[in-house]
Amino acid sequence: MDEKQRNSRAMRRAVALAAAAVVGVTAGCTAQASGAGAGAAAAGGAKRAAAAPAQTPGNAPANDPANDPVAASSSEVAPAEGRSEGPAESTPEPKTSSAEPKAAPPARPAPPAPKVLMASGANGAQVRELQARLRQIAHFNRTPTGYYGPVTAAAVSSFQGKRGLPRTGTTDTVTWDKLLGMTRKPTRDELHPTTANPVAKPDPRCMTGRVLCISKTSRTLSWMVEGRVVSAMDVRFGSQYTPTREGVFSVYWKSRHHVSTLYDSPMPYALFFSGGQAVHYSSDFAARGYSGASHGCVNVRDEGKIASLFAQVRNGDKVVIYW
Repeated sequence: MDEKQRNSRAMRRAVALAAAAVVGVTAGCTAQASGAGAGAAAAGGAKRAAAAPAQTPGNAPANDPANDPVAASSSEVAPAEGRSEGPAESTPEPKTSSAEPKAAPPARPAPPAPKVLMASGANGAQVRELQARLRQIAHFNRTPTGYYGPVTAAAVSSFQGKRGLPRTGTTDTVTWDKLLGMTRKPTRDELHPTTANPVAKPDPRCMTGRVLCISKTSRTLSWMVEGRVVSAMDVRFGSQYTPTREGVFSVYWKSRHHVSTLYDSPMPYALFFSGGQAVHYSSDFAARGYSGASHGCVNVRDEGKIASLFAQVRNGDKVVIYW
C-alpha cells in the first residue's frame, strides 16, 4: 500500500471516530459506542461523571419539578394542617361605638277615662230613658222609675259585660253611646208605663168620690175620681211583721218632706191615712223593687207620679186597701 492510500484510510478512520463521538454526546448515557470510539466515549463519560458533584437538595438538576417554579405552583400539594392556602386573613375586631345608647321614647299617656253621666243615686228623666232602653234589649226587667239604684247598676253592668266594656255599673259616655246605637228612642208609654202589672178591677167601694184605690193582689194604686181612673202606679206593702192595714180610710195629713221619727228614714210626698202608715215615695222601692218591703206604708217607686198625686189629693179623700 502506497503512502497515498494509507493517508486516505487514516482520514476515513478519523472521520468515523469523530462521527461516533458526536453520536455519543447527543445520545447521552443510553448510547453505546462500539470499538475504540466506544472505549474513548466510556472513558470520557467516566471522567465527566467523576467531575460532576453529587446531587443534593441545594444543587438538584434544573429540570427537577421541585426546582421548577412553574411545576411547583401547578402541582396539587395538600396545605399543611392548620394553615390555609394563600395569605392569612386577619379577623376584624368588633366595632365599638363611642356614642351613648339612645334613651327609650317616653310612654304615651293613657287616654282620659270616659266621663260618667249617671251613677247610683242619680234621679231624673235621663235615668228613666236609660232604664227604658235597657228594657228594650232585656237587661232591665222593670218599669222605668227614674231612680238609679242597685237594680239599674246591675243592669248597666250586665250590658257592659256583654259588649266587652269594663263592668263598672256606672253609665259613662262610652256605655251611653253604645246603648244609643243599639236601641231606639223610647215611646211615652215605655218611659211612663201605667204599672208593671195590669191594674186590678176596682173594688166597688172605689166607684164613687175621690179615692185612692189600692189592690194588694195586683200591687197597684189607682187614683180614681167618680169611677174613672185618672192615673195608676206600682206600689209595695209592709212585710209579714209590719203589714199594711186593709180597709177604708181617709187622708188626714199631707207632708211633702216628711222623715220618719220611728225609723229615721225619708218619706217624701207622704199621704197619711192610718196612724203612722202613709202612701209615699220610696227610693228603696225604686232601687230594689219588690225584693224589699215597707214598715207598713204603701210605697210608690215612681217619684214623678207620686208628686203629681200629692198635688191632686186633698185631706179627707178616701183610701181603700183590699185584696
